[in-house]
Amino acid sequence: MSASPSSSPIAKPLKPLRGVRVLSLALNLPGPAAFMRLKAMGATCLKAEPPSPKGSSTGDPMGQYNRGAYDTLHAGIKVVTIDLKSEKGQQNLHKELARTDVLLTSFRPSALAKLGLTWKALHKAYPALSVVAIVGAPGARAEEPGHDLTYLADAGLVTGLDLPATLFADMGGALMASEAALKAVLVQKTSGKGSFQEVALSDAAAWLALPRTWGLTQPKGAVGGAHAGYRVYPCKDGRVAVAALEPHFAASLCAAAGVAMHGMGSLFQPATHKAIAAFLAGQTRKQLDALATARDIPLHTLGS
Repeated sequence: MSASPSSSPIAKPLKPLRGVRVLSLALNLPGPAAFMRLKAMGATCLKAEPPSPKGSSTGDPMGQYNRGAYDTLHAGIKVVTIDLKSEKGQQNLHKELARTDVLLTSFRPSALAKLGLTWKALHKAYPALSVVAIVGAPGARAEEPGHDLTYLADAGLVTGLDLPATLFADMGGALMASEAALKAVLVQKTSGKGSFQEVALSDAAAWLALPRTWGLTQPKGAVGGAHAGYRVYPCKDGRVAVAALEPHFAASLCAAAGVAMHGMGSLFQPATHKAIAAFLAGQTRKQLDALATARDIPLHTLGS
């Protein structure tokens, strides 16, 4: 006899990085976002920031232009001020490095070289230390200036004049950086040595753009608007995002709209698009929410 859902045990969050010490010098969004994930996995996290400018309580630019985001990213993380350009700051940094497992950076290679923090120098001084270096673009392009928007544009993910809905390259890069830290810890446990990994935000954008390069999200693609069951439509008092992609979901949607479905090809026909659009336009959000439950149709209603 199987247990009922209400009696099923709730899985506790895994803490695979418990006991691992991570030091971050990374500012703005990708580094702190990666750091937040590493902390959630149990790592002991220390953030070192440059001295704050007059009128600010943090040396991280994000804390100056969006304090709310900064506070969320750094909740429960110890932050210290270290002036890497001063002799005392360098001493404090190396004191921390001596007991650090993974160092997270987000500087250009030339800036790290000026600070004496090249991989060669760090590996010689701390053989067991791993470095995860977040850069804009990989290899020789790491010195190029850029930001989330330029990396998304280069990957073909900026399709009009509107800004993207979120910072995809930054957040994707944060995921890749936390993954790199996990890999570094695994390598260190098996070899006893540290490793160097470069995480490029442009690579993160390119990874996120793969469905578009495959044609999936292009206008003629199934999830780019060509499939009538996978679109955003206006409804009577707002909008509805419909994701009835698979045949059984598409069949439920067509049945609700009174549309004859003759195989999946029907969903790509202009007449089907027109009929489903007309049906949804006559429904309120409340009616569509009820329809989704009754007919098992994946959709989400939105305000205007």
